[in-house]
Amino acid sequence: MARYKAIVKYKTAFYSFYLPVAASMYIAGIESEEEHNNAKHILLEMGEFFQIQDDYLDCYGDPAVTGKIGTDIQDNKCSWLVVTALEIMTAEQRAELEACYAQHDDACVEQVKALYNTLQMPALYHKFEEESYQRLQKLIACHAQNLPHSVFLNFAKKIYKRNK
Repeated sequence: MARYKAIVKYKTAFYSFYLPVAASMYIAGIESEEEHNNAKHILLEMGEFFQIQDDYLDCYGDPAVTGKIGTDIQDNKCSWLVVTALEIMTAEQRAELEACYAQHDDACVEQVKALYNTLQMPALYHKFEEESYQRLQKLIACHAQNLPHSVFLNFAKKIYKRNK
C-alpha cells in the first residue's frame, strides 16, 4: 500500500490537483510557503481519493457512463483494488489472483472480479470513500484558514461519489 500511495502521489495528486492550484495561487499573489503547504496537504489527499475512485470505476463503473471499458486487471495495473485485496485475501485466493491477474482473457477477468466481490471490495471502497470525504472536509476546515474554502470544497464536491 505504501508503494501504491507513492505512485498515486506522483502520478496523479501532484500534477492533477496540487500543481494547477499552486500555479493559480502564485498568479493570484499568494506566495506564502505556509499557505502553499496547507494547499498541498489538502490537494494531495484529494488526488489520492480521486485516483482510488478511478481504480474502482475501472472495474465497477458502467462503460456507458464512464465512456471506457476498464482494463486495469488485464493490464496488470497496480490499482487500489488489487493492493487492498492482497492485504486481506487468503493464500488460496492469492494463488487464484496470481493465476488470473494480467491475463488478456475474459474468463480470467471475470474470475478476478468474482474474487473482488467475495472479498467485498465494493463495500470496502464505499467505506473508504465516505471516510476519505470526511477527512477532506476536516483538512479543508483545518488547513484552509487563509485560503478560500470554496475552492477546495467545490473540488471535493465534484469528485465525491462521481461515476465517471
